[in-house]
Amino acid sequence: MLPDGALLEAREINAWRGDRHILRDVSFSVRSGEFLKITGPNGVGKTTLLRVVCGLLPAESGSVAWRGKTILGASEEFHTDMVYLGHLNSLKADLTARESLRFLAGLRQALGPSDIDGALDRVGILSRGDLPARSLSAGQKRRLALARLLLSGAVLWILDEPVTNLDTAGVDLVEELVREHVGRGGLALAAAHQRLLDGDPILRRLELS
Repeated sequence: MLPDGALLEAREINAWRGDRHILRDVSFSVRSGEFLKITGPNGVGKTTLLRVVCGLLPAESGSVAWRGKTILGASEEFHTDMVYLGHLNSLKADLTARESLRFLAGLRQALGPSDIDGALDRVGILSRGDLPARSLSAGQKRRLALARLLLSGAVLWILDEPVTNLDTAGVDLVEELVREHVGRGGLALAAAHQRLLDGDPILRRLELS
């Protein structure tokens, strides 16, 4: 049984990296309309925890539940409801920005040209839509990855250092996107060591040590 109102719950997660016990009995829950920011020093296990929550990495022990079912038991529903933005932007160098969004987001749902252009415009790179990804700057590639979030239709956003390679305006954009997402009833989980919605009412914090 999930805590009252929670959609996502991790319970007593333990994980090792080599001979290091990097996650020790980590538990949390996230409700609709909440943003959980995971903080802590480099190497403490923030990325490992996100990958466990996504189902990309098995935990030594513990469980992750989505809508009251373990993510293994609710695999299809969970992966429809969830989108993961990792350290790498998962872009194909020879595809244009528009083609990348059709490929990445179009796996989930039918997208029209207006949907794709709307997402590119929202993240500030509409004028770069016909350029191959290899021609984009690091910040523009990150913005393109953010556009994928907007087109995913996912309820749960799992973000690993989402403001990497972004300038101050880019950080502001990420904050706006997360705020809008949770304002619509979505939820978000992010590992971040930089400023990200600090002091905002939607923020909850989980400190790893």
